[in-house]
Amino acid sequence: MPHDHGHTHIDPESGDRRVSIAIWANGLLTVAQIVGGILSGSLALIADALHNFSDMASLVIAFVARKIARRPADERMTFGYGRIEIVAALINYTTLILIGFYLIYEGGMRMIDPPEVAGWTVVILGGVALVVDTLTALLTYSMQKGSVNIRALFLHNLSDALASVAVIIGGSLIILYDMRWVDPAITIGIALYILYLAFTEIGGPIRTLMLGSPPDIDNAAVVEAMRSVDGVADVHHVHLWQMEEDKAALDCHVVLTAGGWGKIEKIKAAIKDRLKEDFNIAHSSLEFEHEDRAHENADLYGHGKPEEEENHVHRDHDRS
Repeated sequence: MPHDHGHTHIDPESGDRRVSIAIWANGLLTVAQIVGGILSGSLALIADALHNFSDMASLVIAFVARKIARRPADERMTFGYGRIEIVAALINYTTLILIGFYLIYEGGMRMIDPPEVAGWTVVILGGVALVVDTLTALLTYSMQKGSVNIRALFLHNLSDALASVAVIIGGSLIILYDMRWVDPAITIGIALYILYLAFTEIGGPIRTLMLGSPPDIDNAAVVEAMRSVDGVADVHHVHLWQMEEDKAALDCHVVLTAGGWGKIEKIKAAIKDRLKEDFNIAHSSLEFEHEDRAHENADLYGHGKPEEEENHVHRDHDRS
């Protein structure tokens, strides 16, 4: 299965400017919503403010992560700093989960005894929030296609925009019918939606940080492609992982036939070309073994069993 993302690439400085604008917009909105929520007595407005505050914090984390990710590899980080964006996404989703559970608790308490709520304040600030949330979502929409970090932000803001619509509806019902229970009910609804988004998306960053194989690459096809190269008898100890969000890597042991042993460089080039062209795996580390001196009973994936490694060393020592 080809590894093709089709991402829309945006100039890094232009992307940074977009994120910076979104930070300031969400920061000002958060202050306005918290003040308005306290003055109006609306928990839904404060819930939306907390969600926007988490967005602002997420934007700051993402902004810093984007800067750090562009640093070149060094002696401390030999793989480079690109994975900082994966870490930032995980932090953002974890924050969303904590906020979601807190809002459900607060909403449940207020459902028992709904307080007085100033409906017009809720509607006006909800409208302002909707404008800011929509602006931020538009700023990050094209960027989120190529970054799990920015995608986390985009989903934050998309959920914020929907939450703002719910806040406006709730404020309107309070004005028209004095339905005070609507405010905590909407708060719980917002919280449940936040949790749905967070739990749906958090698996991707966790999988990457756990060195899981890329979900859009068929591992069996990769193994078969390497085995089909002329001169290759088998492969084992295969490790396939994502170095960064859009960069897959592979290392493995390649067992060569007796005839292939004299053409190692040619076979290595053929395997690397096939990995790059068919699966977009640009980074691969290959260790070659002669079929007469190969690991016995080696696992296809992973490191194999320690005793097998030890026996292999002893066999090689005895034959040398």
